[in-house]
Amino acid sequence: MLEEHVILVNERDEPIGLMPKMEAHEKAVLHRAFSVFVLNSKNEIMLQQRAHHKYHSPLLWTNTCCSHQREGETNIQAGSRRLYEEMGFQTELKELFHFIYKAPFDNGLTEHELDHVMIGYYHEDPKINPDEVEAWKWMPIEAVKVDIQNHPDLYTIWFKIIFDEFYHFLEEHTL
Repeated sequence: MLEEHVILVNERDEPIGLMPKMEAHEKAVLHRAFSVFVLNSKNEIMLQQRAHHKYHSPLLWTNTCCSHQREGETNIQAGSRRLYEEMGFQTELKELFHFIYKAPFDNGLTEHELDHVMIGYYHEDPKINPDEVEAWKWMPIEAVKVDIQNHPDLYTIWFKIIFDEFYHFLEEHTL
């Protein structure tokens, strides 16, 4: 399998090159990424629990899916592709906002991403890919906020950062 590359960007989200994903995370180089939040009609978020064999953050809960855009792929195309690969369904996605964050992991790797946050709606059960996802659940937005405060060790480091941005976006905008 070909090594996955990420798109290196400057703070204006202008591409400045490609780098192997692992190298970008080892060197903490700013690169483009995306995070998808899928909600249902009850205003619940579909969360996924990362597979037990993932090389970082195994068994931690996180947003519906997230990953990196490939060269030549739009943000929405990338989000749709990865949503199908991880959760086994497709739905229309809308980009809400983007922001930059930096989050070190316990294993020496660092996420330094310009993250494009997207939302979609779905009302059925996903068909999870066990190579990527251990489990999934619907959880009310307010309950996620409280649970992150009470049990932060159950969630990925990036989800805690991204959820906070997502939550504040929802406070200030009508979807």
